[in-house]
Amino acid sequence: MRISGPAASAMSAIPLLRCTIRLQWKHFATHAVQQRALSGAEAVNALRPFYFAVHPDFFGKYPKEREVNENSLKRLNGYLENLQKPGSRSVQPMKLTFYIRNTKYSSKVQPELISSGFRSVSFTLHTNDVLSTVMDVLTSCSLPVEHMKGLTASKAASKSPTETGEPFYRTIKWDKSYYTFTGFKDPEQELQQAQRAEPTLSVWLRNNEPEASKKHNASLPRREELKRLKRELCRRFNLTDIRWQRSWGVSHRYCQLQSLSRLSHQNPEALINLQGHTVVFADQSGMNASGHVMLGTMDVHHQWTKLFEQLPGYHSLQQQTHWLKERISLLLGGTQVVHMDRLGPVQPIAEHYSSLNTFHKRLMSHHLRLHPRSLQGLTMLLENDRSNPSLHEMGHFVIPIKCDLPTLQVFLQNQAPEARRRIQRKNQLQAEEEAVVKLCLETLSLRSLSKEPSVSPAQMIQCCERLLEQRSPHMQGLQICVSHFYSVMQDGDLCVPWDWKS
Repeated sequence: MRISGPAASAMSAIPLLRCTIRLQWKHFATHAVQQRALSGAEAVNALRPFYFAVHPDFFGKYPKEREVNENSLKRLNGYLENLQKPGSRSVQPMKLTFYIRNTKYSSKVQPELISSGFRSVSFTLHTNDVLSTVMDVLTSCSLPVEHMKGLTASKAASKSPTETGEPFYRTIKWDKSYYTFTGFKDPEQELQQAQRAEPTLSVWLRNNEPEASKKHNASLPRREELKRLKRELCRRFNLTDIRWQRSWGVSHRYCQLQSLSRLSHQNPEALINLQGHTVVFADQSGMNASGHVMLGTMDVHHQWTKLFEQLPGYHSLQQQTHWLKERISLLLGGTQVVHMDRLGPVQPIAEHYSSLNTFHKRLMSHHLRLHPRSLQGLTMLLENDRSNPSLHEMGHFVIPIKCDLPTLQVFLQNQAPEARRRIQRKNQLQAEEEAVVKLCLETLSLRSLSKEPSVSPAQMIQCCERLLEQRSPHMQGLQICVSHFYSVMQDGDLCVPWDWKS
């Protein structure tokens, strides 16, 4: 049978095309070797504009955005570490979300900003070398890559001509009919599929449940010791509770309790002033605005002991803080001043007192006409770095210390009905959330079910309702934390995104 016409031309071109593809692949493989040579230090330096735009320390007033960035940075660092391991060929695609600050490094064309003033960026990494990963991160976040040109050039220059071969600057893009005719895979289509790749919940649980169970079983002895030591310390020193500022692992928390236990045996008199307090292991030592005693995890016993000796002075400051809150409430129609640690960074009690004192003095110099009980049942947070008052989605007022007071009076009176509606809605959602979490625990036989603070009650409810509908057998006996991403934690807890795919 003789083939003629366009088909014959196409058939005769196939050997040439295959040869061209092999040449292109040879250059690509050689170039990939060059890219793999990018060191960890060079990657960190190249990502400097990115770190400056997303680092959690710059998101102190925005706990949701801070937590999302903190978790995504951990996963990105893990991705880069895997690429730098000897013999590493490829890693699984990873979806990341970051909140980007508007910095001097940002591009002129900015996506639409969200209400907090940051822009949200989501992208999927599917690169197999460090340099491409760095480039992907920068371009996905609309950050400059000009500083990468010299780095790429220096990498290429370090190779001899025999190693690098002839430069291949143009990527060949074949017509779609070529792939249909030859049966070859379309790399552009594969790239799009990789970007969309995200496992379903059942598949991910099936693949990761064995690892999670193994880690959980290994952590059981340490978990029991942690519970025992916590109960013992609370009983001996009449502590209200022992908490942790961050989501540290079981081993980390156990070591912190052991350190406090050693101090209690070496110098038991030092801990007498702790009676009746809640102890929080945190980044720094002191007392926070809620009156909890914070023990800095990087501090030594001498610094803890010094803090315990200063607690009577903190008690006096605490009493003055309560008095100021009562006076402000009387002047603002019964609105209660509150402080919510989960909604922002840890605020020392001295700083909280200073804010209350400044605001109280300003209120005393003006005579606001508010009925003594007109705002009863409402709450407010004081902030230093805002200019206009606002109403939070959870129903509390956010009041700048130096806002215009006549404007504040009008704002409070006008927004009071909406604040009550939002509080009612919040309470309703919290009740629904507690009920559906309890139902999930019982129906799915989960060992535990929790969520990260950045997951809202509405998102948690939606997630739990879908879990009940699916009823995956792989969830039995697991410890699930609802988050924004998939992850197996070091102690066997499983993080699943609240909007998981079915």
